[in-house]
Amino acid sequence: MEILVCIKQVPDDSVNVKMNPATGAPDLSNITPIVNAFDTYALEMATRLKEAVGGTITVVCVGPDKAKDAIKTCLAVGASNGFIVKDEVTDTISTADALAKAVAKIEEAQGVKFDLIFCGKETTDCASGQVGTMLAANLDVPVIPNLVDIEAIDGGISAKQETEEGYNVVEAATPCVVTVTKPAYDPRYPTIKSKMAARKIPIGELEVGGVAAAAVSVVANAEPPKKEAGIKIQEETIGDSMAKAIAMMKEAKVF
Repeated sequence: MEILVCIKQVPDDSVNVKMNPATGAPDLSNITPIVNAFDTYALEMATRLKEAVGGTITVVCVGPDKAKDAIKTCLAVGASNGFIVKDEVTDTISTADALAKAVAKIEEAQGVKFDLIFCGKETTDCASGQVGTMLAANLDVPVIPNLVDIEAIDGGISAKQETEEGYNVVEAATPCVVTVTKPAYDPRYPTIKSKMAARKIPIGELEVGGVAAAAVSVVANAEPPKKEAGIKIQEETIGDSMAKAIAMMKEAKVF
């Protein structure tokens, strides 16, 4: 099975981001870029599928030259090939268009047709959750969003799609696009040996050209409001505490 995993390099979301007062934009200068968390789940799911049925995993990332570090990380944990798309994109429409054009170029370069294209369900920096679905529309193939598991069946795949009540079992013919949320397992970590091997794998560079114009622009950035300190209720008994809490809520016209 030929698999493509689309990834994005994003700022480490475990770090508290501050605004740069001079530019009015988030200050990312001292934050280490990493592979988007949901993309690591997508790669892990793709790797488990490859281990079950055989095949090859290619990783593609739209971004600047420094995003090659994210691709190398993926090469160390399951991917066999990597490509970076250096065209400038600024929103989901231009990103999905660049990826669709990259798919055609990578297939031509490698002499293959991708059976499955994996995407994380969203990125931790923008969280739009749109690129995977838009990519499927651009490629004119089916899409199954929000996967938590997948397996190969005759002529296609069977996938568990997360819902609020549990999950649906959805089957689709290949080629198709899937987007991945958090499954029941964690992504694997690279070893020193796999990191050394990944360094030797050349990363292809693409400029697809003619990328669709962005339809969305950022007007302004703002920090989320800080949470106000809570009120401690420390009466002598639980009953007194409950009574005081209810009285305070009535006063605040909560009910």
